[in-house]
Amino acid sequence: MSDLNDPRVFFAAERTLLAWNRTSLTLMGFGFMIERFGLFLQLLSLQHVETAHHGASHWVGICFILLGSLSSFSAIYQYRKVLATLRPVEIPQGYAVHSGVYLNAIIALLGLVLILLVPGV
Repeated sequence: MSDLNDPRVFFAAERTLLAWNRTSLTLMGFGFMIERFGLFLQLLSLQHVETAHHGASHWVGICFILLGSLSSFSAIYQYRKVLATLRPVEIPQGYAVHSGVYLNAIIALLGLVLILLVPGV
């Protein structure tokens, strides 16, 4: 339990959650870019290559997208853990405490959907 009785503790935890949200989005975007880079190289080669062939960029990109989703789920877990230690006086009255959790969960699920929609997975 926190003994500070200060709402700034809650807002610091929420800022950390949203920082992890940005990190997970960056990892997913980077992974998508890497995954599509292999396709770009195939188009530049002007050779007819089987569509089922996937190079290293495909799997590295998928791993980055998965890492982004996992970091988003991890941020939710850590935030809820910190939230459980706070007293009601440290959380502003009427504040939507779980909106950041919902946002992270949606982003994590969309990352998993992106992995499923990538051809060849």
